[in-house]
Amino acid sequence: MRALHFSLILILAVSFLSGCAAPATPAPTAGLTPIRLPVGFIPNIQFAPLYVAIERGYFRELGLDVTLDYSMENDNVALVGAGQIPFAVVSGEQVLLGRAQDLPVVYITAWYRDFPVGIAALESSGIRQPADLRGRKVGIPGTYGASYIGLQALLKTAGLKETDINLQSIGFNQVEALTAGQVEAGVVYITNEPIQLRALGYDVRVLRVADSLALVSNGLITNEKTLKENPDLVRRMVSAFLRGMQDTVADPDAAYEISTRYVENLASLSESDAATQRGVLTASIDLYQTNPWGQSDPQAWENTFNLLVEMGLIPPALDWKAAFTNEYLPRPPQY
Repeated sequence: MRALHFSLILILAVSFLSGCAAPATPAPTAGLTPIRLPVGFIPNIQFAPLYVAIERGYFRELGLDVTLDYSMENDNVALVGAGQIPFAVVSGEQVLLGRAQDLPVVYITAWYRDFPVGIAALESSGIRQPADLRGRKVGIPGTYGASYIGLQALLKTAGLKETDINLQSIGFNQVEALTAGQVEAGVVYITNEPIQLRALGYDVRVLRVADSLALVSNGLITNEKTLKENPDLVRRMVSAFLRGMQDTVADPDAAYEISTRYVENLASLSESDAATQRGVLTASIDLYQTNPWGQSDPQAWENTFNLLVEMGLIPPALDWKAAFTNEYLPRPPQY
C-alpha cells in the first residue's frame, strides 16, 4: 500500500500535466532567461541561500531571472520530468521515486549534506536511542515524504519495524503534540521543531537520521533533456545557487537580513521569535554540503535506493546511478 500511495501521487501529477499547458512563467526581463524555480513549502528562512543569490544579483549576472515558486514537491518533480520547467528544489528520494515512474529527472546539486529529518523527544521521556522507540507513541506529519522515509531509516538501523511503535499522524503539530503529552516522540525536521522546543524551555533529545544512515537530502534537479540540450544553462544555475550558499555560510547575519525582504513578518518578529528563526538558519547551515560545495555522495544515493527498495516503493532494477551527477558543478571548484 505504501508503494501505491507514493506512486499514485506521481502518476496523477504526470497525467494531469499531459493534458494541461505549462504553468504561467513570469514575464521575461530583457536579455535574461526567466526561470520559475519551485522550492516547496512556504517562504521561510531555510531558503536564505536562494534569497541571497537573487538579492545580490548572482542569477542575473549569469543571464537568469529567477522567481521562487512555493509549490508541492511531488508536482515539482512531475513538472521537471515533463520538461515544463527546467529546475526545482526537491528531496533526493523524490528523484528516485520519479525515475521509477519514468520521469527523467536528475539531481545536479546537493544543498544539504545531512538528511534533515530526525525524531525529537523530551528528555523526560527516557528515549535516548532509536531502539528506545519500541512500544512508544510516535507522531508524524503523515506517512509520506521525507519524514516517513527518515522514520523508516531510523527504525531499520535500530532493528525495528513500523509495527513495533504506535505511529500516529498528527500533521505539522509536533511541538504542540510533544509538549501536551499527546505523543512521546515526534518525527521532525531537526532544523526546526527542536529549535522551537528549546526556545520554549524544554530539554530535548534529537535522534538524527544522518547519525544512523546517510541519505540524500534536498538539492537542485533538472531533466535529461535540459542536460543534453542546454548544459550551459545548467552550469549557470548551479554556479549562482552555490554562490548564494557560500555567502549564507560566510555571513549568516547578512543572509538573515536579506531574508526579511522575502519572508513575510520575519522583520517584525519579537526578539525571542527572531532568535528562534536565527537558530533555524544556524542549524540549517550546519547541514549544508560545503566540502566540496554541492557534491553528491554516491554512498548516500545507494543507501537511499536500498531503503526505498526495501520499502517496496521502487523496483530493484532501477539504475540509481543515473539519478544524479556531479558533472555540472564549477570546475575547478570556485568555493
